[in-house]
Amino acid sequence: MDTILLQITNQKAYKLIEDLEALNIVKVLKKNDTTAKNKLSQKFAGALNLTDKQYQDFQYHVKEIRNEWERDI
Repeated sequence: MDTILLQITNQKAYKLIEDLEALNIVKVLKKNDTTAKNKLSQKFAGALNLTDKQYQDFQYHVKEIRNEWERDI
């Protein structure tokens, strides 16, 4: 048997996959819960792969940009 990875883009397609599984035509090996949301900080942690110097420069730049905003909250 071949194993393939599918990306379900439509709820009706998901229902069809469930029906095929109920008929023992296919077997779903793993169901991902797409409703569970990860924090963005967890999702993107370490994604930039910056050196310490680059990280410090980036943080400084972010602080400077934030200080330029006028906040009347």
